[in-house]
Amino acid sequence: MTANASPAARPRSTAMTTAKTFDGPSGKARTARLTLNGVLWSLQALWGFFFAGSGFGKVLLYDDALYAAAPRAVAWYAAVPQPLIVLIGVVEVLGGLGLILPAMTGVKPRLTPLAAAGLALTMILATGFHLVRGEYGLIPANLVLGGVAAFVTVGRWTLRPTPAATLTTPRLLKSLAVLAVIALLTFAPTWYTMTHARF
Repeated sequence: MTANASPAARPRSTAMTTAKTFDGPSGKARTARLTLNGVLWSLQALWGFFFAGSGFGKVLLYDDALYAAAPRAVAWYAAVPQPLIVLIGVVEVLGGLGLILPAMTGVKPRLTPLAAAGLALTMILATGFHLVRGEYGLIPANLVLGGVAAFVTVGRWTLRPTPAATLTTPRLLKSLAVLAVIALLTFAPTWYTMTHARF
């Protein structure tokens, strides 16, 4: 039947093939952009929750009793002054929240890559600190955390920046829900563990 097809049908078939070929790269590019955005959001959520919880644990060390007992669980705490540990904790909490909330609300979304950059710098400094102390086992974790934070910085600053948007009621409610989840899943367990565990 192909051999008997009329000549008039052939240009139409060719045109359809050309259109399909033309649409192909566009579709792939669109899919690639959506995939990158999804990867960035996944990393922002994971790293945001992690740093919020980790930082909150350090903030709790403002309590003298907790600070005195903490080196039994984490040896390097003994080498860092109490105010500095609390400051690092504040930076990590704000950085963790900054990975999620500005991009989610659309209010000042450029704060998200800046928060990621701050966390990457914190991990670079932590790597140097552990390197000087000979705590080589802790360095890979710092490199992974800092490397992903740097990737989010580049991704949200240049590759897939989050557009600014008006703060609507649904966006606000969604952000408050995220804050509640972070409080329940990170802040509350961290507080309970540190105030009730025996180091």
